[in-house]
Amino acid sequence: MFKYLFCIGLAMLLPALASADDTWRCGRKLVSLGDRTFEVEHKCGAPALRDQVGYTTDVYGNQSLPITEWVYGPPNGAYYILTFTGNKLTNIEFRRNQ
Repeated sequence: MFKYLFCIGLAMLLPALASADDTWRCGRKLVSLGDRTFEVEHKCGAPALRDQVGYTTDVYGNQSLPITEWVYGPPNGAYYILTFTGNKLTNIEFRRNQ
């Protein structure tokens, strides 16, 4: 019976672990992949740095959507780099200052 309950508990926990990199807590608010730039700025304030790093391209090499990185930090020596493609959050990266 214990093994059965353990397996059920583990199965319920796995989706939460898998999506841990899909969210970031800034203050008391949560930012998730797919959020728009205005939502992130409303929740977390202005970033310390905004940098346009490139564009998406189609199969013909035409530039399409801008790719922008926003940097928040360093609280306790940690940086959070949020990547936006177009106007949507597509990646959340954590880096510890060394």
